[in-house]
Amino acid sequence: MTIQQSVQVIFQQLEDSLVQLSNEQYCKRIDTLSGATIGQHVRHVVEMFVCLQDGYVTGTVNYEKRKRDITIESSNEVAVNLMQHINSSLFAENKELILEAGFDENSFELNRIPTNYFREIAYNLEHAIHHMALIKIGINQVADITLPEGYGVASSTIKYRQQLTNQINQA
Repeated sequence: MTIQQSVQVIFQQLEDSLVQLSNEQYCKRIDTLSGATIGQHVRHVVEMFVCLQDGYVTGTVNYEKRKRDITIESSNEVAVNLMQHINSSLFAENKELILEAGFDENSFELNRIPTNYFREIAYNLEHAIHHMALIKIGINQVADITLPEGYGVASSTIKYRQQLTNQINQA
């Protein structure tokens, strides 16, 4: 499976869960998530991919310049539509990019780091899975939805757990 196909699988899991939520559930502040909403976590994931798409065109990716579009975090329909658009445009050719990032909250100085498109897709995939783990916690707080077993779990962790189970069953 390619990295792009992996993103499509993860996005499909996320979309399938979001369409089962009401907008009220999607926008509800959840104490367990430090008062954040499911929608805020989804917006964050989606906007990271949008930054990558924009950076692909310009040659420079800067995740800190996310738009923080309130409509994504307040409408699960808008979020799903954006994810579908991202899914349809993932299969661009790999190319060299520059990642701009500031790592000091007291400075606006940017570091310029060589990277490439596929590396940034991999980063965004892992980042999305991490947020899906948090989204899963939120969903469990506001809705009675059955999520896939691997929802919000990295593929390496799933493989590791399967190996442990196999070892236990063979013992």
